[in-house]
Amino acid sequence: MRLWTVFRKTMREISRDKWMLGLTLAFAPFFVFLYWLWFQGGSTVYPIAVINQDQGILQADGTIYNAGEQVSSAIRAITYADGRPLLKVVPVIDQTAAETILRERGATAFIQIPADFSQTIRAMQAGDRSVTTAITFGGDLSNTYYMVGANMALSTLDAYVQKATGQKPLVNYIEKPLGASATRTEFETYVPGTLVFSVILLIFLASMTVAREIELGTLRRLKLTRMNSFELLGGITLALLLVGVVSSSLSFLVALALGFHSQGPIWVAILVSIVSSLSVIGLGMLVASLTRSVSQAFVVANFPLGLMMFFSGVIFPMPAVKLFTVAGHAISLYDVLPPTHAVVALNKILTLGASLRDVAYELTVLLILSMIYFLAGAWLFQRMHLRSA
Repeated sequence: MRLWTVFRKTMREISRDKWMLGLTLAFAPFFVFLYWLWFQGGSTVYPIAVINQDQGILQADGTIYNAGEQVSSAIRAITYADGRPLLKVVPVIDQTAAETILRERGATAFIQIPADFSQTIRAMQAGDRSVTTAITFGGDLSNTYYMVGANMALSTLDAYVQKATGQKPLVNYIEKPLGASATRTEFETYVPGTLVFSVILLIFLASMTVAREIELGTLRRLKLTRMNSFELLGGITLALLLVGVVSSSLSFLVALALGFHSQGPIWVAILVSIVSSLSVIGLGMLVASLTRSVSQAFVVANFPLGLMMFFSGVIFPMPAVKLFTVAGHAISLYDVLPPTHAVVALNKILTLGASLRDVAYELTVLLILSMIYFLAGAWLFQRMHLRSA
């Protein structure tokens, strides 16, 4: 009964703090919308600076054969599955001009085609395998797009040479993408990680809601009712979980309205978000137990927030730091962070079409983490703030 009373009281207080509630509910949908604005054209186009120094060859019919120009055309022809361009040719005069463009991130890589390129191709077509030429390429290796752009451009050039000279590749590589990953736009690939934002932000609301009870002196009155930490934190958790459900649902609705297509059942993805919310709220309770004011809770909550943002795979993939194995599942250092499992599960469902059974492991781990963090927070809160009750 006391738990239900705390739930109703917390819901009234949350509804009064319209700024905090509004930001919590709108943050993830807003970022989904921003990603859609950035990538509504489909996906990233990788500009390649092409230095075509090929002098070409005068043919018998009076036309000029320029293999360098044909390579540029082949690079332009590389597209995504929906026909949108993947590579863009940026013609430049020399390497100095290419380096200037690369420094300004106007291109992801450069390729320099030598003056004797057409002559070499013709000689190889005539059966001369002793000739050779050198293709120079490069770029800013710190640019995350460099490897993608350079590899695709060089693969295109290599394919052109093989076709023009009639040579067969030593090894044929056949790509078989998982699920619908090959047809996803870049906006759709970012959606699972963005949806986790709605879950992560609950750590602020959770820690600050509990800290407000301490700062305003409400906790002293609650002590008179002989309320224990499980009843207090349990009621607050139920209220925050409701906020998490609304936030996650809004994020999914915005993503779907902007053209996102889920390959798996949406209700399973929402279930993952709800269980993830429960674990993050439990972590927020643990943070609140260590503070005595709203400002302290806000500052302390930034530490686990940073860990969840940068070490759980929400923003970029993290290498696994394997500790041990349990029932065939590798347990890594970052597995203590709830978003780690949420990102994996959402990618499985939304991109690879996984079902509830396929994400049972991630859901189980999230439930275990929720229990651990809540029990730890309840025990610490009882010890730090309700001990005299």
